[in-house]
Amino acid sequence: MHNSGSSASSSVSAGIQRALRNTIGDAIARSASTHGKRTALAFDDRTWSFAEIHAASNRLAHRLIELGLTQGERVGAYGKNSDAYLLLWLACTKAGLIHVPINYALIGNELTYALTQSGCKALFHDIDLQPQINAVRDTTAVAIYGSLYGGDTNDVLKFALGPGNDNAPELELSDTDVVQILYTSGTTSDPKGAMHTHRSLMAHYGACQYHLDIRARERSLAALPLYHSAQMHVFTMPMLLAGGYSRMINTPTPDAILGLLASEQLNAFFAPPTVWIALLHHPQFNPDKLQHMSKLYYGASIMPGQVVKELAEKLPGAGLYNCYGQSEIAPLATVLLPEEHAERPSSAGRPMQTVMTRIVDPVTGKDCKPGEQGELVHRSPQLMVGYWRKPEATEEAFKDGWFHSGDLGYQDDEGYIYIVDRIKDVVNTGGVLVASRDVEEALYQHESVAEVAVIGVPDEKWIEAICAVVVLKEGYAEDSDALISHARAQLASFKVPKHIHFVEQLPKNTAGKLLKRKLREDLS
Repeated sequence: MHNSGSSASSSVSAGIQRALRNTIGDAIARSASTHGKRTALAFDDRTWSFAEIHAASNRLAHRLIELGLTQGERVGAYGKNSDAYLLLWLACTKAGLIHVPINYALIGNELTYALTQSGCKALFHDIDLQPQINAVRDTTAVAIYGSLYGGDTNDVLKFALGPGNDNAPELELSDTDVVQILYTSGTTSDPKGAMHTHRSLMAHYGACQYHLDIRARERSLAALPLYHSAQMHVFTMPMLLAGGYSRMINTPTPDAILGLLASEQLNAFFAPPTVWIALLHHPQFNPDKLQHMSKLYYGASIMPGQVVKELAEKLPGAGLYNCYGQSEIAPLATVLLPEEHAERPSSAGRPMQTVMTRIVDPVTGKDCKPGEQGELVHRSPQLMVGYWRKPEATEEAFKDGWFHSGDLGYQDDEGYIYIVDRIKDVVNTGGVLVASRDVEEALYQHESVAEVAVIGVPDEKWIEAICAVVVLKEGYAEDSDALISHARAQLASFKVPKHIHFVEQLPKNTAGKLLKRKLREDLS
């Protein structure tokens, strides 16, 4: 006998689930419905309204499915900032695909690793990166290739602008589906892919809008790379969902940044300390042309106090926001607000409303007292659901039901957090995290190297510069240029050492453990 009651109940349940669903695609649809024909994005000579972004990403989602991509498969994005890059990300969220942003500086084995470890079935890239693609094409299982814009085959922008279905694909998507894999460098030579869901990112977007005062009709400059979680998920996406305007450029040069901030009267801008320092020292920096700015965001590495002071003095009408976090938490965890800078200019602020943070002893796991240094651990709906295909690393990261950041810091009596150092051996150069072992492994391959230790040393431009301390094999002469050339052939450009120091021996304890702390003290 047919059970019509059960069938009707199932239909009602499905209807309720669809009405309640809160994927990123659903959020884009709401933004388009609210803000419609207003301009949301500009890149090169193209402008997009909120409604046009929604329709174009829907058309692109259908085309991705027509290429043979199915739910849960991974799609690589390998290129600089563009409207096409953003549209590909949005289309993946609507087609049930997992977006994999890949640093456009990666080459050779590093690029192969990202494509292979993630299991990308498709890869869309800037056309000027074709030589890098050709060099690794036979070493991956990528089946579908295409361009982001300006290409002839499987071109993202042409798909988005062309004819097609303007409605989102009718798929059974869930808020808990993994939607992006963000690769983050650790202490080993193999990066880890943080898996984020619609739910983790949506929780994050709302918190960013609240704590960073992102409102409708905001006018922002999106200059930092979209493959990096900060630009994409702290600023561009919250801006798009709130009804703000983003002027996007593909390369953050001081000339372009300063020119656009002034000529287009953009009031909000995010950059790591290295970029803010470059802007302040640039001959075209004219505070009189920037007094309209109201929000100066910084993060990704520690901002020197003198730079904070100088920005505040030259742009007194703008609020400074210090943003701290990491990719595993989507990535913003704490914020120091403008009104809090005067008393605590070196603080990373307090946790966002969606984040619970403790400072714990790395050995015992017990809470540290105010002022005592320990590891930052978090609980938050913004957290990743694990590292892609790395269950052991996931288990270690979520030990005792808290996410272990690997960052060393302390809290004051009022809960303000101060970041002291990274527990793991990661160099934060210009806001980009580089695993020291990556560089060490490359240098070890040079015939003259007996031992090498890579550390970060203070640097005016990069905040931390990569420094390789090398012990040579007997019979070899010191040749810094040869080692740097060797590293450049093996690594992405941002991983190449800025300094080479030659020593007779590396400092070690009685157990033979390398004392990098001693090297930092000697070379800082």
